Amino acid sequence: MSAVGDIVAQRTVHLTRESLVRYAGASGDFNPIHYRDDVAAEVGLPGVLAHGMLTMGLAVETIVPWLGDAGRILEYGVRFTRPVVVDPASGADLTIVGTLKALDEEAGTGRVDLTVTHGETTVLGKAQVHVRLG
Repeated sequence: MSAVGDIVAQRTVHLTRESLVRYAGASGDFNPIHYRDDVAAEVGLPGVLAHGMLTMGLAVETIVPWLGDAGRILEYGVRFTRPVVVDPASGADLTIVGTLKALDEEAGTGRVDLTVTHGETTVLGKAQVHVRLG
């Protein structure tokens, strides 16, 4: 069993423009800021942005192998703090670290805090996952 303060999961996910197009098709979110540089520039963005829900989903998926079952996720919430700009040539790397921050052994639950960064920038704030432990 993990202890409070333990890193329970971590990974880096590489996003490309193709990743964004595939996600748009799966989610139905075809906002052109997610695939067209000209539209992103017109609305004052620094470039094409990854979908917030894609970032959120990739982040929480990181702890599923540790949990053993995605059905153990009881509640999940984040604040979107900074965009993930996906360069047309080099893409973007998201680094996700899940740390066990609270345990309620009697209830069999815990809270995992996710740190999600793109370069040196934290892109999700207050990313917390309440889980049922196995």
